[in-house]
Amino acid sequence: MVSAGSTLVRPRPDAPAVMPLSTQQEVAEAAREMDGAPATTILRWAWWSIPRFCVTSSFGADSATLLSLVAQVDPDIPVLFLDTGFHFEESLTYRDTLVERLGLRRVVHVQPWLSVEDQASLHGDALHDRDPDACCQIRKVAPLDQALEGFDGWATGVRRNQASSRQTTPVVQRVVKGGRSLLKVAPLVNWTAADVAGHRRLHDLPPHPLTLRGFGSIGCQPCTSPVAAGEDPRAGRWAGTTKTECGLHLGPTRRSEDE
Repeated sequence: MVSAGSTLVRPRPDAPAVMPLSTQQEVAEAAREMDGAPATTILRWAWWSIPRFCVTSSFGADSATLLSLVAQVDPDIPVLFLDTGFHFEESLTYRDTLVERLGLRRVVHVQPWLSVEDQASLHGDALHDRDPDACCQIRKVAPLDQALEGFDGWATGVRRNQASSRQTTPVVQRVVKGGRSLLKVAPLVNWTAADVAGHRRLHDLPPHPLTLRGFGSIGCQPCTSPVAAGEDPRAGRWAGTTKTECGLHLGPTRRSEDE
């Protein structure tokens, strides 16, 4: 695993010199054309068309699916992992297991500027309980925005059926990060939970250890809890609050949608 500032974070030598889809109309047309295309086709297009391209992954409950497709297309695709300082130990172990199992060669370790201890000194203990939006901004959104300064586009594992806030997610869209316009790609946008489970079985991908203990969606330890049988998998994220998204994925008018 390498840091975000590593020289491994670079475009391919044969990467295109010009960003594709320069107008919003071209982006919309590409989204329509690729909606329904195989995930590997979408991912391969992004890798070969976007000059500096990466994939983000939480190494959470469903992350193995997208990462296995990354390995199929090219294990040299950079994978950005946000280490918030609040991950379950099981998630960190799972990350290492998948990296080795899939042969991923460019996993980029992204950390917030503030350590957990520094955040507590500045904002008080348990900011995640008192103001989870502020905690997510410090430990997730701001670090990712900074890490993406070195890229022109990225892919996520967001799926439309994961939450109501994701039902209109396009396959490709243009978003603004840090004042820059980037392409955001969602290769799995049309996949269902059954598709993900089937892919995992077909390719013998190991499950996240916490899914065996009732966790349906896995984020930071203080804000993640198990769910009951039949309950929405994301019900264990920020349970007991109105918060449903961390803010990593920007929609046209709102800061929402994380894996």
